[in-house]
Amino acid sequence: MQTFDYVAAQTVDEAVSLLASKGDQARVLAGGTDLIVQLREGRRQLETVVDVKKIPEANVLSYDAQNGLHLGAAVPCHRIYNDPVISKTYPGLMDAFTLIGGIQIQGRASVGGNLCNSSPAADSTPTLIAHRTMCVIAGPSGQREVAAEQFCTAPGRNVLENGEFLLSLRVPAPPKNFGAHYLRFIPRNEMDIAVVGVGSSLVLGDDNSTVTDARISLGAVAPTPLLAVEAAAALVGKPISDDTIAAAASAAAGIARPIDDMRGTIQQRIHLTGVLTRRTLQGALSRARGES
Repeated sequence: MQTFDYVAAQTVDEAVSLLASKGDQARVLAGGTDLIVQLREGRRQLETVVDVKKIPEANVLSYDAQNGLHLGAAVPCHRIYNDPVISKTYPGLMDAFTLIGGIQIQGRASVGGNLCNSSPAADSTPTLIAHRTMCVIAGPSGQREVAAEQFCTAPGRNVLENGEFLLSLRVPAPPKNFGAHYLRFIPRNEMDIAVVGVGSSLVLGDDNSTVTDARISLGAVAPTPLLAVEAAAALVGKPISDDTIAAAASAAAGIARPIDDMRGTIQQRIHLTGVLTRRTLQGALSRARGES
């Protein structure tokens, strides 16, 4: 591993100043489970690593029914799913957060870091998109917000500009009759990268049947995670049924743009997109109705 300067920033302004002064030669360390591996393997060359784990705003973890979930970018996964209120309120997020690496990795890995690594196959991103998450970004010009579906711009790349870093995530409080679910397909039982991942959410009307809102997001089937607008449109305004779920699954498979690689073929991934969309919608429906 190359030598580099390590700085544990104490404030947002200090982190922004360091990142702005070093440009592409500086990166944020939240959990470090991706960054340290990249440095060790020589896939990334840096002059400065800026640790943000001591910045209070990057470590906030709070929830209330009015403001929803406020999740600092440096909060490790285990703190989130071990919070009984948050894990009960957001089971669709927990589906994904408990899958990021193994137990040891989850002691360090953060959801913010998983998002910033910007892998098309990241487990956290589809379910963050399904939950209408907003990304709070700090930089030289202050703070700005970007929707989770707009954050990743290419494999390993995102909207962060010089001097900026992801400070926190804001997830709205679930409305009445809301349900969400995330599933992935992997070749092994654990600690593998998704061949396909799908996060789905829906809201039912007072009749407990008509879909008033829906979001479906696909991972590992395009250069960036996709918000499947066409798939959600197959559900909204209609009574939920096997037929409408099948139509949404077909629409999701239709927008998938996967590649062939060592983990799966194009044909397999398109098929899996439809299967996982159907299953996650069924899981979201069950949760919306309070059945699980």
